[in-house]
Amino acid sequence: MTLSPAPAPFGDTTHFPKDHPPVSHGRIGVLLVNLGTPEATDYWSMRAYLKEFLWDKRVIEVNRALWWFILNAIVLTKRPGPKGKDYESIWNKERNEGPLKTITRSQAEKLAASLKDTDGRILVDWAMRYGKPPIGERIEALQKAGCERILLVPLYPQYAAATTATVCDKAFEKLKTMRWQPILRVAPPWHDDPVYIEAACAALEGHLAQLDFEPEVILASFHGVPKSYLLKGDPYHC
Repeated sequence: MTLSPAPAPFGDTTHFPKDHPPVSHGRIGVLLVNLGTPEATDYWSMRAYLKEFLWDKRVIEVNRALWWFILNAIVLTKRPGPKGKDYESIWNKERNEGPLKTITRSQAEKLAASLKDTDGRILVDWAMRYGKPPIGERIEALQKAGCERILLVPLYPQYAAATTATVCDKAFEKLKTMRWQPILRVAPPWHDDPVYIEAACAALEGHLAQLDFEPEVILASFHGVPKSYLLKGDPYHC
């Protein structure tokens, strides 16, 4: 997403020296962040994506030296090929990108459109925790466009260290490099929000209505985490 710069400087800049970098203000950023996707389905693109994802300490909490050997000697030599074929079966060939990137961009565009008439100060952007566009790049773009405040929205209804927390880690890493930091807030979990539950039910009912049969059982599946993470204090449990 290309963001145009805000027209006004931040506060009273009359006391700044003439060569002070221009600082914009007056806008609010909303940054949607999803898991990520490889840039392509070939071996090396898949390897780069899997390496970034599986080397995250929040995702794999084991001895780093042992995991480094397992990851580089076994996982990253054997898995990129088969996973690339899996991605190729669902790849968006029109845009040449993974479906999660297509979906996340669409969510950001629809949210921006719905907020346009509500508050003209709001800018909506999107990023990926692993792969592109990176979180830090989009935070910087929002700030340059005049966003003094940014709402970080990890697109996970339930909180878990391996999902929401690692998104926050990456955002804070970027803030540590910025001299003039925007004010950052993080959206809380919304798995128990009635609006979300109603929307999820409506989507499910819509798909069920398209079936030419009536299912006897509806099985809901959730992504799990190791029990050890729960015992260490992670609130995610299913």
